[in-house]
Formats: sequence, structure tokens, C-alpha cells
Amino acid sequence: MLKKLPALFAGLLLTLVAAAVDDSELRSGHPDTYTVKRGDTLWDISARFLKKPWLWPEIWQANPQVENPHLIYPGDVLNLAYLNGKNRITRADNGPRVRTEPLDNAIEPIPLKDIKEFLKNMRIVDEATYKRLPHIVGVEESRLRVAEGNLVYAKGMENAKAGDQFVIVRQTNLYWSMPPEEKGDAPTTHVRETDPFFRGEKGTLWHHAPLEHTFKGDVKLLGYEVMVIGNVTLTRATNPASLLVTYSDIEIRPGDLVMPIEDKPYDSHYLPHAPAQVPADFQVLAFTDASNAIGPRQVVALSRGAADGIENGHTFSIYTPGERITDNYKYPEGSFKKLFNPKDSKTTLPEEYIGHVMIFRTFDRVSYGLVMDGIRPVHKGDVLRAPD
Repeated sequence: MLKKLPALFAGLLLTLVAAAVDDSELRSGHPDTYTVKRGDTLWDISARFLKKPWLWPEIWQANPQVENPHLIYPGDVLNLAYLNGKNRITRADNGPRVRTEPLDNAIEPIPLKDIKEFLKNMRIVDEATYKRLPHIVGVEESRLRVAEGNLVYAKGMENAKAGDQFVIVRQTNLYWSMPPEEKGDAPTTHVRETDPFFRGEKGTLWHHAPLEHTFKGDVKLLGYEVMVIGNVTLTRATNPASLLVTYSDIEIRPGDLVMPIEDKPYDSHYLPHAPAQVPADFQVLAFTDASNAIGPRQVVALSRGAADGIENGHTFSIYTPGERITDNYKYPEGSFKKLFNPKDSKTTLPEEYIGHVMIFRTFDRVSYGLVMDGIRPVHKGDVLRAPD
């Protein structure tokens, strides 16, 4: 199915049309011509030509007479040329034409197989929305396992009618803002990341260590993360309502929640690009993998979202915050100099560059990103800066 170019995307192309990539931004040994292959991603293709793949919108010469001019397909021949005093990449045979290939055949911005679970099954909602969700109160004949064809019962569905379809979700995480470590005499706040009731079960995606934290300063709840575990159809609009299970990935049980089916759950076609600005206190909240750090092609949850101006394709640099240490050489332990100058004895080490992350899905206050490259492991609490 063919789709029209979104207005937002068109705006991005128009904004960047005057930008230019000079020779210093081209990768050494770049090709002059490249034939797109199945399995390529837009990030990979851009990295063949550019030192900074997020500059792709500034070098791509889109043809406005082509349906969805930002999309690239396997078999397309890309040429690097110098046009009107600017480096540009154009598609061969770039005359007026209509693309007949399905939209789904277009090259992906990043490998969807690495993020499929987060595109299809994960959602993040605010506290008010979460508290209003209908919940499962019982299952047919008190079954220990609920499978397709069984009934479950939910309260809070007074506005639904027979035949309506829903998804069953389960909370996987709570996301909190993380204030800087040094807060002086600020009050402490104790928070829990996720309910231990759900830890270690099939389908849990995030690595949490430790489960609970104590912070200095104000800590705000950014959102409740839930995972889709099944689909149901309402068969009887009573209270509790009767719901027929049409699909179940894992066991449905009392306490699980009911949500509407998303009409358009995610966008899979966007360009890597730099943000206009970077929100303050933008940090890594969680990551996948049962270890203390992760690397490229793994997913991170981040502490800012659409309400903060974050959008799909935004690319950021990741840094490890500089450690706050005591200068024991200039302020020896036990000395009067250190005793009477405690603040002066402290120094903050420089931040250290780790790698790049690209945003692929945003919610109101939280976003998901894929680590694209790196020279050091990514840790929880690492900070995001403008890409460099």
C-alpha cells in the first residue's frame, strides 16, 4: 500500500534543503556510486558516505515528483555528485515517476528485527491513564492457565460494547526522573522501579539492578511501562464484562489490565537527523541484557519523550558523566585544609564519550533508542548530548 509523504517529514526536508555537507564530512574512501541491497539500513548506507550518518537529510537530494521521495529500495542506485556547489546524493533515473513497490519493501532506518518487541508490544502511559485502565478480576472456571478460546472477566468496561476488541497488558516497569547525584542538603526520595511480582518472568525485557533506589532531590514519575500479552474480544457488556481470549503470549491472570488496540502503533520510516536542541538531564533509564552494561544494537529507555521535543530519527551522543572525586593530593585526608574547605576539595572529572543512539519510538515523557555504535559500554545514568 502506498502512502503520502507526511507533512512533518516534508517540513524536515524543506528545512534542510539549504544545508550542505562539505568535503570534510565525507567518509574517507566513500563510494561515488552504491547499489542498495536487501538488508541494508538507512544508517548503514549513510555511514558509507558520511562520517556522521545523522547528516543524511543534508545530503539526500529528494525528488518531489516521486511518491514518498525519502524512501529508498533494494536495487536503487545512489550517486554522490556535486550539484550547485553542494555535495548531494541522488537516485539514478531521478525523473518524474510513480513508485509501484509496496511501502514495506523500503529500506529500514535501523534494523527492525532488533527492536520488533518494542514496536509491537510495549507502551508507556502516564499515571492518570494507568489508574483508569480496566483490570482482569477473574478467569473462566478459575483456570490455572488461560488459552485462546477461554473467557476472562474485567471491571471498569462500562463504556465498551459487545464485539469491541482490546489488548491485555501487564506492567513491566516504572520510570522515574533521575536527578544529579550532587544535591547538597536536598531531601532524599525512595522509589521502586518495578513490582517484584513481575520480575524474572517470561517477557520481561529490561535489566534492573538494583530494583529500588534512593535519590537526593525531587524525583518525578515519568510513566508506567506495560507489555501486550494477549488479545480479547468483548462478548458480554456486563460488570464484570466477559472477554474472549483470541490470542495469548503468556498466561493472563487477575490484575492484568485492558487497553484499546492501537490503530497505528509505530512509524517505521524516518531519517536519522540531529535534534534542534537537547533537553536537560537527558539520561539512560534502563537497558536490555542481564549485565551491567550494553553495546551496539541494543535498546535503551531514555528519560525524555515527545513532550520534550524528542522525535523518531533523532540521534544523540552518549557520555559517561564525570565522576565527582576528592583531590587528596591538594587536600590530604585528615588535614585542616580539607576540613575547612570540603567543597574546594572536590573536583569533577570530564565526561567520556561512549557512542551514538537513535530514537525509534517516543511516548510523552520517555523514549526508546537503539545504540548504533560505541567505543565503551553504555551504563544506566549515562547522559545524552548533541551528536558529534
